[in-house]
Amino acid sequence: MVLKENKNKADGKEEKTDSPNTPETDEQKNSDEGNEPENKDDTTGVEDQLNEQKEKVLRLSAEFENFKKRKQREIDEFKKFANETIFRQLLSVVDNLERAINSATDAVEETSLLEGVKLTHKELLKLFESFNVTQVEAENQPFNPNFHQAVTHAQDNDVPDNTVTNVLQKGYLLHDRLLRPAMVVVSKKVENQTQETTKED
Repeated sequence: MVLKENKNKADGKEEKTDSPNTPETDEQKNSDEGNEPENKDDTTGVEDQLNEQKEKVLRLSAEFENFKKRKQREIDEFKKFANETIFRQLLSVVDNLERAINSATDAVEETSLLEGVKLTHKELLKLFESFNVTQVEAENQPFNPNFHQAVTHAQDNDVPDNTVTNVLQKGYLLHDRLLRPAMVVVSKKVENQTQETTKED
């Protein structure tokens, strides 16, 4: 009998040790539970870093696009006015041609030389137009200090005060930029002087 009981006890111990469903100890549970929040903190930190880097990339991309647009505008502006110095020098050639034409037209008959000068002048003005060089409107226009340079005043009651009555030298624009102002004579009314003379009489 004793042998049977001992045998049963020994079998019971073996059964207990062999059972796969051994409950976890409190220390194991606590250690497993403590690992979960650390993993969550790690993932949120990585996400924040990713979002920060993404914002930096987007900001740099926007800045680069603005830089490209600004440089393109500067290049277009440079191309637009690259020939400004050349045209300034050519203006004196146009002036001389016009003087030659005006002096030669006083003659009774137009010679072939005059015809050649006129043709040269015409071709040069066509060249100007192809590069957007245009004359400043001045004659019979209100005086504008941005485009006109007043050389002298002329007393004239037939036109409104401060009007360009005569153009001594033509002005020119390159696109919307002034190459040279027009040298002009500006009208000035003489009403005050006539009134003073009538009072004296």
